[in-house]
Amino acid sequence: MSIVVRDVREHELDSVLALNNAAGPAILPLDATRLQHFYETAEYFRVAERDDSLAGFLIGVGDSAEHDSSNFRWFRERYSEFFYIDRIVVASRRRGGGVGRAFYADAQTYAELRYPQMACEVLMQGGNDPVLLFHGTFGFNEVGQHVMEETGLRASMLMKPLCSYPWVRDTYGRDLPDQPWIHTPRTRDVARSRAAGGRA
Repeated sequence: MSIVVRDVREHELDSVLALNNAAGPAILPLDATRLQHFYETAEYFRVAERDDSLAGFLIGVGDSAEHDSSNFRWFRERYSEFFYIDRIVVASRRRGGGVGRAFYADAQTYAELRYPQMACEVLMQGGNDPVLLFHGTFGFNEVGQHVMEETGLRASMLMKPLCSYPWVRDTYGRDLPDQPWIHTPRTRDVARSRAAGGRA
């Protein structure tokens, strides 16, 4: 069956937490309080469904987010205007089935309307060459490495330019057309916050 990517629902947070904490050493653990914070503040928090079951999730924030990750701070100290992928998790039974590519296609569609580039990191330990290869085939390049102060782990810091953004910015500015594929309730909240001068 097809993969459906949609905004997370609050009652799914327990399942998201279980997915995250079963993902292995490539993904940092979460607790329920931090996950709830993401639910309330992250501008992009979507899940994938396949065969009527949760297949994974992706959380992303804009460069102005109040986010305490040292990797996020590393990017913000060096770059302006970017969309940061905090984490992507795919259920073990769904890996290799296109869920990750579906997420990245959806995240890029979201981001290229609002940001000139995407940022993420890949932890270097544990034989993560397949993960680096995946990101490389999706257009990401390493722009540095960073040792995370909170864990001591080394991360490869990746960026991808979003070539459509200059045209979108010059044509529409922040006044994007009101279409369901562009605006969800979550993105409308972010747009209202920005219009009011808040931090997304």
